[in-house]
Amino acid sequence: MAEKPLISKTDPIFVAVEAGETYWWCRCGRSQNQPFCDGAHAGTGIEPLPYTAKSDKKLRFCTCKATQKEPFCDNSHIAL
Repeated sequence: MAEKPLISKTDPIFVAVEAGETYWWCRCGRSQNQPFCDGAHAGTGIEPLPYTAKSDKKLRFCTCKATQKEPFCDNSHIAL
Protein backbone atom coordinates (compact mmCIF):
# COMPACT_ATOMS: atom_id res chain seq x y z
CA MET A 1 0.00 0.00 0.00
CA ALA A 2 1.36 3.41 -0.96
CA GLU A 3 2.12 6.03 1.64
CA LYS A 4 0.44 9.43 1.46
CA PRO A 5 2.34 12.22 -0.29
CA LEU A 6 3.91 14.89 1.89
CA ILE A 7 3.26 18.60 1.39
CA SER A 8 6.61 19.83 0.14
CA LYS A 9 5.69 23.51 -0.13
CA THR A 10 2.47 25.50 -0.32
CA ASP A 11 3.22 27.53 -3.41
CA PRO A 12 3.80 26.32 -6.97
CA ILE A 13 7.22 26.46 -8.60
CA PHE A 14 7.51 28.15 -11.98
CA VAL A 15 9.73 26.22 -14.39
CA ALA A 16 10.76 27.09 -17.94
CA VAL A 17 10.40 23.80 -19.83
CA GLU A 18 11.84 22.95 -23.24
CA ALA A 19 9.86 21.27 -26.04
CA GLY A 20 10.54 17.54 -26.26
CA GLU A 21 12.22 17.31 -22.83
CA THR A 22 10.78 14.91 -20.26
CA TYR A 23 10.53 16.06 -16.65
CA TRP A 24 9.84 13.66 -13.76
CA TRP A 25 7.44 15.39 -11.36
CA CYS A 26 7.74 14.34 -7.72
CA ARG A 27 4.45 12.88 -6.49
CA CYS A 28 5.65 11.88 -3.01
CA GLY A 29 6.73 15.31 -1.72
CA ARG A 30 10.01 13.93 -0.34
CA SER A 31 12.35 15.15 -3.10
CA GLN A 32 14.89 17.83 -2.19
CA ASN A 33 14.78 18.85 -5.89
CA GLN A 34 11.15 20.09 -5.99
CA PRO A 35 9.13 19.97 -8.10
CA PHE A 36 11.12 17.13 -9.66
CA CYS A 37 12.06 13.65 -8.49
CA ASP A 38 15.40 12.89 -6.87
CA GLY A 39 14.61 9.25 -6.01
CA ALA A 40 13.45 9.96 -2.43
CA HIS A 41 10.21 8.08 -3.16
CA ALA A 42 11.99 4.71 -2.86
CA GLY A 43 9.96 2.40 -0.63
CA THR A 44 6.90 4.68 -0.49
CA GLY A 45 4.88 3.01 -3.24
CA ILE A 46 4.56 6.41 -4.93
CA GLU A 47 6.14 6.84 -8.36
CA PRO A 48 7.07 10.09 -10.12
CA LEU A 49 5.00 11.30 -13.06
CA PRO A 50 6.71 11.87 -16.42
CA TYR A 51 5.75 15.04 -18.27
CA THR A 52 7.04 15.71 -21.79
CA ALA A 53 6.84 19.37 -22.79
CA LYS A 54 5.03 20.06 -26.04
CA SER A 55 6.54 23.55 -26.42
CA ASP A 56 8.94 25.94 -24.74
CA LYS A 57 7.06 27.76 -22.00
CA LYS A 58 6.96 28.58 -18.31
CA LEU A 59 4.67 26.33 -16.26
CA ARG A 60 3.43 26.24 -12.64
CA PHE A 61 4.29 22.86 -11.14
CA CYS A 62 2.50 21.75 -7.98
CA THR A 63 4.52 21.28 -4.79
CA CYS A 64 1.68 20.67 -2.29
CA LYS A 65 0.82 17.36 -4.03
CA ALA A 66 -2.92 18.01 -3.60
CA THR A 67 -3.55 19.08 -7.21
CA GLN A 68 -6.19 17.35 -9.29
CA LYS A 69 -4.30 18.38 -12.47
CA GLU A 70 -0.96 16.59 -11.99
CA PRO A 71 1.73 17.81 -12.42
CA PHE A 72 0.42 21.36 -12.55
CA CYS A 73 -0.82 23.66 -9.83
CA ASP A 74 -4.60 24.01 -9.64
CA ASN A 75 -4.49 26.23 -6.53
CA SER A 76 -5.37 23.35 -4.18
CA HIS A 77 -2.67 24.69 -1.84
CA ILE A 78 -4.97 27.57 -0.92
CA ALA A 79 -7.22 25.17 1.03
CA LEU A 80 -4.37 23.51 2.96
